[in-house]
Parts: sequence; structure tokens; C-alpha cells
Amino acid sequence: MTSSNSLGGTFRFPGNEVTINRMGYGAMQLAGPHVWGPPRDRAQAIAVLREAVDTGVNHIDTSDYYGPHVTNQIIREALHPYRDGLVIVTKVGARRGEDSSWIPALSRQDLIGGVEGNLRNLGVDVLDVVNLRVGGLQTPVEGSIEAQFSVLAELKAQGKIKELGLSNITAAQLIEAQSIAPVVSVQNFYNLANRGDDTFIEKLEAQGIAYVPFFPLGGFTPLQSSTLDSAAAAVGATPMQLALAWLLQHSPNILLIPGTSSLQHLRENLAAAQLKLSPEIVEQLDAVGASRTSAESAAV
Repeated sequence: MTSSNSLGGTFRFPGNEVTINRMGYGAMQLAGPHVWGPPRDRAQAIAVLREAVDTGVNHIDTSDYYGPHVTNQIIREALHPYRDGLVIVTKVGARRGEDSSWIPALSRQDLIGGVEGNLRNLGVDVLDVVNLRVGGLQTPVEGSIEAQFSVLAELKAQGKIKELGLSNITAAQLIEAQSIAPVVSVQNFYNLANRGDDTFIEKLEAQGIAYVPFFPLGGFTPLQSSTLDSAAAAVGATPMQLALAWLLQHSPNILLIPGTSSLQHLRENLAAAQLKLSPEIVEQLDAVGASRTSAESAAV
């Protein structure tokens, strides 16, 4: 078992005793291509999950619309009955079309059905954390989320959910949600080259709320930067390892959930938590996001 310090240290969710290692695992890639259907190699998917947990990962991110249902069913097959201390975070707010499209599913019945599906396919009576996912594919969309978040607050009061989180949201939507029920985590698009949430992360840290970047390695458009490549070579790491290490050092409330269906990539991702970046390397990497932000501003 790897120590918590080797997985980026720990983080405690606000208002409770739940403590998780900062380097976690995202299960999305356990489904088939385009997060649709079964994996090419189910035995390998199970092996990845088991090795992650055996190595000390106690934070797994998933959703019943991955597959759909596929990742949750694989998690159940690989890990049920779940170890004490394992936190499985899921999300609702979307469904999949027959053509594998991603369709918003934010009606009251959609949200209740999403929670019930997660409960059933994970094989649990209560979900550890449920994120309400709103907005577009990568960026938030302004607007009230009161009606949707209130449904999840009701399900929490019924004992079906322990804690609530938000995904793909604005700072104003967080404030609105907090007027309804406590929020323990926010999951937004953020990585070395996409730094739009810098100020938001600072505000969340001040409140003790976790920030979980989705697509920490770029997602559908993997990070590419000559600065990242040269800095990685200088420290003897891969560019992706360096990008993960930068995130861990950027703010203590950042939790990582890099996903993979490969044992080798899993090991590389977990090893990134042990990298300690010098101030000089951090300064070089900070400039990657700053230069991209300046370029995008100039193009507007």
C-alpha cells in the first residue's frame, strides 16, 4: 500500500470526517471508445481498478451515464464489497442518446432516475458524493440551478446521498447552491493550459471546498507545449506527469482524477504525485497558461 504522502497528501471534505488522498482515479475511460459500450478488455479494466485501490487510491470518479452504466458495473464487479474509506463520487445531469450523444437530463425525474441508477449499478444504499453537472461540454452556462440542486438536496435529506457537489458551474451558481445545501466539491474544466478558474480556485480554497479539474491532461485535445516537454525532460518525467504534478502543487484543495484503461498509464499517473517541482520549473509552467490566456484575449 502506497502512503498518502506518495499520493499527493490528503484532503478532508468540509463539515465531515471524510479524508481522501489527493491523487484519485477517473473511471470514464473504462467504457468503450467515446465512453460508449463495453471496454475492449474488461479484464484489464478490472485490473486497473484493483491496482489503483491496492496502491492507495481512495477517490474514484464515475457516472452512470458513462457507457451508459458500464463503468459503474465494472466498479461494482472489481471492488464490491467496497473497502472502508473508499469514496466513490458520481454525477447526474446527462444521459446518452442511442447514437452515443450526450443529452442534458436535468428534469426532476431525470435527476431522481440518475441517482437511482447510480445506486443500483454501484450496488450501494447511499452514494458518497453526487455532483450536479450543468453547463456545456467544457464550459459553464449562466442561469439558475436552484430547481435542480433542490432535487439533490431532497435526496440527501432522504438518506440516498451523503454529500453534494457541482460540476461545470460558475461562481454565482455555487453561491446559489450553497443557499440550498452545503457543497463539498466543484468539478470544472481546468489544466495547465486552461486557467480560467484561477480566482475561483482561490475562493474555494478559502472555504475548504475541493476543486477537481476534469480533463486535467487536456481531455479530447491532449496538452501540447514545447515548454512542458522541455521541463519534463529536465526532471526526468513525462509531460503528462509534469502537468499532474503542477496541478497538485498549484493549490492544496485540488484533487486529481486522471483516467486511463492502461495499467502502465495508471502507474505513471500515480507516480506523478511524488514529483516535487522547483520554483523555476513552476514559473516556466505557469507561463504556459498565461501565454494561452493572453492569446485568447487578443483574439476576442
